[in-house]
Amino acid sequence: MKWLSPVLALAAPAHAYLRFGCATLSVQRLDPVVEPGKIPSAHVHQIIGGNAFNATMDPSIDVANKATCTSCSFSEDFSNYWTAVLYFKARNGSYKRVPQYPNALLGSLTGGMTVYYLQQDFNSNGKAKITSFKPGFRMTVGSPSASSGGNPGLRYTCLQDVMTRFPETANFPDKPCPAGIMAIHHFPACWDGKNLDSPNHQDHMYNTGKGGFVAAGACPSSHPVRMPQLALETMWDTRPFNDKSLWPADGSQPFVWSFDGADKKGFGTHADYLFAWKGDALQRTMDSTPLLSNGLKTQSVADSNKCTIQPSVKEDIDSWLPALPGYS
Repeated sequence: MKWLSPVLALAAPAHAYLRFGCATLSVQRLDPVVEPGKIPSAHVHQIIGGNAFNATMDPSIDVANKATCTSCSFSEDFSNYWTAVLYFKARNGSYKRVPQYPNALLGSLTGGMTVYYLQQDFNSNGKAKITSFKPGFRMTVGSPSASSGGNPGLRYTCLQDVMTRFPETANFPDKPCPAGIMAIHHFPACWDGKNLDSPNHQDHMYNTGKGGFVAAGACPSSHPVRMPQLALETMWDTRPFNDKSLWPADGSQPFVWSFDGADKKGFGTHADYLFAWKGDALQRTMDSTPLLSNGLKTQSVADSNKCTIQPSVKEDIDSWLPALPGYS
């Protein structure tokens, strides 16, 4: 397959959304939203975006003015996005971090994620005013303590090839996937119009999403401001672990998130977002009729890959481990 450049991918297949890739910035135990200032945080995260990411990110400071590079294709996006990390749990009880690979349309990025900002859906910008996130804004979606798959925006796809997108399931696939597992995170898009954060990092937002890249429901009066529909896709390369002789003896699926070696369903999947687009770049784009780049600056895949940070937490996260990092 011939890889398309990230810039070309922005224009296909429709004109109603931003879609771009971000390489891996870091993989380590830090979480400045849920556990600010704590080194290390409870579990391992995979992080993309601007290099101002650290354990303590003061919401009164515009992070876009502190970062000097970003791992994202749009060089004006210094936001940070992160999720838990996928691990394989072998039959003997040891753990191995699952590698990532880039979406088929996004070139040779190093791991990372695909990021979407939609006004309405893939085919229409809709007629609602879309208000950009503000400096200091942050939110999460999902919860590591979830015991069911109730959020339709948190899903998995068993990849038959790199272009597979359906079907989506609320829980981990229960059989080996030929091209890996894609994890999908859709964030809520209705804001209360006042708070840049809330104690649980979710109450200032309201979710009217219906799952997938379809138009969300109307925002309620308590959260009347429509913001961009943000979504993340991560391609986890589970192919090295498709030998079922390594799977549990009962044949159950062997993948777990980095926060819970017993969560065989994957219902605890979650993601964090910390806004840091430069100036009015995102608002300018949301105001654009075609919702392409509208003058947004882009950078090469090589420059995206070069933007990384050194880990604040010095620990082994990549060898075969007797326990998940932080849970020994």
